[in-house]
Amino acid sequence: MQDNLKSDLTAFFRAHSDQNYTVEDISDALHYHGSAAFKLIVQELAQLERDGLVQVTEHGHFQLDPSQRTLTGIFHGNDKGFGFVAYDENKIEPDAYIAPNNTLRALNGDTVKIEIVRAGDPRSGKGPEGKVTEIVEHHYEQVVGEFMKTDDDAGYLGQVRLTDKKVMKYKFYVTDVGLNPTPGEVVTAEITEYPSDAHPDAMVGIAKQVIGSVDDPGIDILQIVYQHNIPSEFPEEVMQAADEIPDHVLPEEMKGREDITNQDLVTIDGESSKDLDDAVTVWKLDNGNYHLGVHIADVSHYVKEDSILDKEAYKRGTSVYLTDRVIPMLPRRLSNGICSLNEGELRLCMSCDMEINPEGHVVKHRIHPSVMRSKARMTYTAVNNILESHDAVTMDRYKELVPMFEDMGELHKILVKQRKRRGAIDFDDREAEIIVDDKGHAIDVKLRTRGMAERMIESFMLAANETVAEHYFRAKVPFLYRVHETPDGDRVRNFFEFLTAFGINVKGDPNHLRPKMLQGILKQVAGKPEEAMVSVMMLRSLKQARYADQSLGHFGLGAEFYTHFTSPIRRYPDTMVHRMIHYYEDHGINDASKEKFAPILEEIGVHTSEAERRSIDAERDTNDMKMAEYMADHVGEEFDAVVSSVMKFGMFVELPNTIEGLIHISRMQDDYYEYVEKYLALVGRNTRRTYKIGQEIRVKVIHVDKEQSEIDFELLNPESAPVSDLLPKREHRSRGGRNGNGNFHNRNNNHNNNGNQHGGNHSGNHRNGNQRSTNQHGNNGSNHRSNGNGGQHRNNSQGDRH
Repeated sequence: MQDNLKSDLTAFFRAHSDQNYTVEDISDALHYHGSAAFKLIVQELAQLERDGLVQVTEHGHFQLDPSQRTLTGIFHGNDKGFGFVAYDENKIEPDAYIAPNNTLRALNGDTVKIEIVRAGDPRSGKGPEGKVTEIVEHHYEQVVGEFMKTDDDAGYLGQVRLTDKKVMKYKFYVTDVGLNPTPGEVVTAEITEYPSDAHPDAMVGIAKQVIGSVDDPGIDILQIVYQHNIPSEFPEEVMQAADEIPDHVLPEEMKGREDITNQDLVTIDGESSKDLDDAVTVWKLDNGNYHLGVHIADVSHYVKEDSILDKEAYKRGTSVYLTDRVIPMLPRRLSNGICSLNEGELRLCMSCDMEINPEGHVVKHRIHPSVMRSKARMTYTAVNNILESHDAVTMDRYKELVPMFEDMGELHKILVKQRKRRGAIDFDDREAEIIVDDKGHAIDVKLRTRGMAERMIESFMLAANETVAEHYFRAKVPFLYRVHETPDGDRVRNFFEFLTAFGINVKGDPNHLRPKMLQGILKQVAGKPEEAMVSVMMLRSLKQARYADQSLGHFGLGAEFYTHFTSPIRRYPDTMVHRMIHYYEDHGINDASKEKFAPILEEIGVHTSEAERRSIDAERDTNDMKMAEYMADHVGEEFDAVVSSVMKFGMFVELPNTIEGLIHISRMQDDYYEYVEKYLALVGRNTRRTYKIGQEIRVKVIHVDKEQSEIDFELLNPESAPVSDLLPKREHRSRGGRNGNGNFHNRNNNHNNNGNQHGGNHSGNHRNGNQRSTNQHGNNGSNHRSNGNGGQHRNNSQGDRH
């Protein structure tokens, strides 16, 4: 009751921000009666006063604190003109609905100020309503698209054809101030005039750069890169700075470093990887423990603090992996050259040496700079051939290293058991590999296989990341962590309530969730029809991982301490972690050295988290577009599929290769289907045919729009669907007619199909808005290991693999 009361009081004051009330007034308005309720209201009002939300007038009445009258948040627009504003960073307060005439013509993603004009009703699930009072910051500063001339150019040079779903309803006119593009050229344009009362459906801007022609191979991906404002080319001065760095280790650079060139160090990566930033070695100790050495390219030695290389790397935040290309964080002279641990080459690195006992615990460790030489450039395929297939040819080729690989396999199994014991959540980690031809056209989409070698490297990187994080936490120095916080109690409570509908009872307090509780739930449903549905709903209940200057633990991994140490070539936080390790080693741990990084780490955490988010969004958009491109060649074909999500307006289905699309409810013409929210099911009113997440079905591709990444399916063989009693019994059956062609759903054709705020109409929006897919678990592409063409990366549901 107390949680509801706080929410009710907050909503009440926000909706009546210019008035003041007695406790009796408030009690009557909220329908809280009786002395016990009155006492609770008084207690909660006192707390809200301490929190700065309300204040007491000189007459002893309560009113909203003036500083709280305006809220700031992010506007999420809908094609139909309305929107929602997310104003509570803690995700406790529901988003505020903004009616079309109250948006101030804000665009999707704009930071806005709002006032609440009507309180929400938590009991009915209805959120508050607000109005935008000011656009604080525009999300869109530029657009990208094909330049064209039409009969409707209103005296301007021409128009940019927008394909970004969130702004494509607007016309974009190009003035003659900037470039004068040729029709068919793809340009970036700076926005100079946003939608206004004078031109509500149009924007105006200046053409700034021609990035190619509409027919150029790869221009489709390049448009996505520019849409997300990802820097794709290095400035000339950055390239010059990279060229000035020697391409080999100098003798003076080896001073103060441990020489580990005599150790059997190997890199293990994908076949086409060119930036090799981690090398490993394992041997057994006399006491029965294992020595694990994780040796990481010392990027921070070459990318000096505040140098032009450093500033560019910080701006980018991360390398971006897009189907057939990598947009690297560092110039290739560094990423593929002096910073890459190439076979036989002397390289500077940062080492984390660990002694691990048979229970999987790190009992000793050392973190230190070193100089190494890789003995072999191994591939995942070769190591899998040794450990899984026991291929004689491969084993003979690497016979000197085979005993070490076998020790590595043993240690990996020990580490996996240890992670499972502490409750690390192991979600399905299927990932698609998109194959393109030499013109960039998608010709196949298949599942990427992850064998023991991939998982083994993952285990070793996790161990190093945890060890480094704990070491510097114990040292009580400012440090940068990778955090994945415990989910909110309300979200977890909703998830637990959802589980009870399927007869799954969870013991434990939603406000004190432990990863092991979720691990136990996944065990209960493993192999059952509801497994997929439970996984999806569990993902929705979790937070996103991020970078922070506080050690808040990593819920998904079940780790008390975690950082990113192992990929400094492609992630700025890792480079920063190396820089801090060097600094604390050189200057000791004291008040002066602690002052060095304390003031800047919070900002670095926020910026690099945003850069990661940008990268993931671009990667998702690229994959969705390429999957649609592939399916466009298969319209009319039939496929086996599984229901991946169920909505009021239809259901999303997923093919075995992870391609996803929509069966709109208007195409389910064998019955009138009703949405049963409690079970996330669509049930036929007459036939009781039932569709739920995880259900196997047969579908046909009927329409594809590559530009919007939309794939539409129709359902085959509806008569084979299972029936259920999930619909409430009715005394009278509806007399709604079939309208001639058996379509019960004309009234639904537009219902939610243009993407209501929390779930779009097709697979791209579905992944981003509704299911949140793997990203909601919070690890977000932080685990891919790069290669030359962007193919070898991992953005799976466990995430933060290393």
